[in-house]
Amino acid sequence: MFFHEPELQYEVTVEEPDPQFAKELQQAIGGVEGEMRVALQYLFQAWATPKEHEEYRKLLMETGTEELGHIEILATAVTKNLRNATDEEREDAAQDDMMRMMMSGQSPRQILSAGESAMPVDSNGLPFNGNYVVASGNLAADMYANVMAESTGRLLATRLWERTDDPGMKDMLEYLIARDTMHQNQWLAALETLDDPVPVPASFPQEKENQEFNYAFMSTHREEREDPDMPWTQGESVDGHGEFSFVQQNSDGKGTAPSPDSSVYSDPNRE
Repeated sequence: MFFHEPELQYEVTVEEPDPQFAKELQQAIGGVEGEMRVALQYLFQAWATPKEHEEYRKLLMETGTEELGHIEILATAVTKNLRNATDEEREDAAQDDMMRMMMSGQSPRQILSAGESAMPVDSNGLPFNGNYVVASGNLAADMYANVMAESTGRLLATRLWERTDDPGMKDMLEYLIARDTMHQNQWLAALETLDDPVPVPASFPQEKENQEFNYAFMSTHREEREDPDMPWTQGESVDGHGEFSFVQQNSDGKGTAPSPDSSVYSDPNRE
């Protein structure tokens, strides 16, 4: 169950409306690094969390709901960048040069389909894709995915911050960047509370793995090369269950495909 209040989670002000920046902000709404992705990701993860892990379900639900508020913030910012023009700016918009700028710099669909407002799309106008959402049903795997999602989201927000000179937009992005910092840290903290997070799934019996390769870094160079003496080629593995090693890719397997059934007519010489 969700409840909605008319107030924004964080104030959004735009001093100089910028249709081009409105288009760029769409990436933070419906792009692969955007808020729609993390909101749905955390909510679907929460809905899959069993009763015995209620504390993680609450963590995910709280954060997923917060991210819904971030979508609202960004949608408001997009709309204000599209609509809040002064009379002088509206007069300029009637000029051919301005219209050309609007159609090349701004997504035409923000006008034609949405009446100068935000849409569930990325900065190229592509619809949000549910395949961006990672909800595996495994807490450890999901927490690692969440760290990545917040990392790329924060990276996007910092790039958007560099792309605007509007004080209000910088202020809004500084808030979102700060929340990305917190969320990265909270997912890492959650991982630390798990008894045995790697390898995922940790419950699979490792004695059933190929013991020759389960902690071997594999070089794919054609010419044999020496162990580079890196933390991932020697010493104890991160999970504490093995020793890293350095091996050369072998060529034991055969890549030749067997002949297809004659009924699929793949053989050009078949009469």
